[in-house]
Amino acid sequence: MDKLTRDDLYSLEKYAEMRAQFRQQAINHKKNRQVALGEHVTLLFEDRLTVQYQVQEMLRIERIFEVSGIEEELAAYNPLIPDGSNWKATLMIEYTDVAERRAALTQLIGIEEKLWMQVGESAKVYAIADEDMERANEEKTAAVHFLRFELTAAQAQAVQAGEVLSVGVDHPAYQYAVQVSEPVREALAADIKVQ
Repeated sequence: MDKLTRDDLYSLEKYAEMRAQFRQQAINHKKNRQVALGEHVTLLFEDRLTVQYQVQEMLRIERIFEVSGIEEELAAYNPLIPDGSNWKATLMIEYTDVAERRAALTQLIGIEEKLWMQVGESAKVYAIADEDMERANEEKTAAVHFLRFELTAAQAQAVQAGEVLSVGVDHPAYQYAVQVSEPVREALAADIKVQ
């Protein structure tokens, strides 16, 4: 998938005019890119549109219009766009109660490395987590992590052939697995380019 450039972005004025429409488009698009793993863990599989929406929102909120600032945002978010042989996802650990969330984040240290995807009956592909910076320490994990699931050529071909996809987490304090729905499988298959 091509990375975003400044030419792909809307100016602050243009974005203000079309924000409601673009926001709704992004929300609708994300519906087929999310997988809930139980009550408290969600994966959002990123692609060019989800990243563009995030960049546009950051530029708007921060009122960034200078070239250097725009380039910084692109450099921060472009790594979330899949490369054709992988899926990239944002892991969100969600607890509405602050005390419960604090306790859970201490129990879930290392969860970001225990998430996996499986194509059919092939070996599980475990996440490569937080390549940009460390988001956990010895006391707790973060509520948000960025993951990459790198596929073999055979797995990529199986995805393109319509093979079933499963997603799960094998952490001692949190275990869950699910087969993704067909709309999600199709969206993720579109991210993979067989060579």
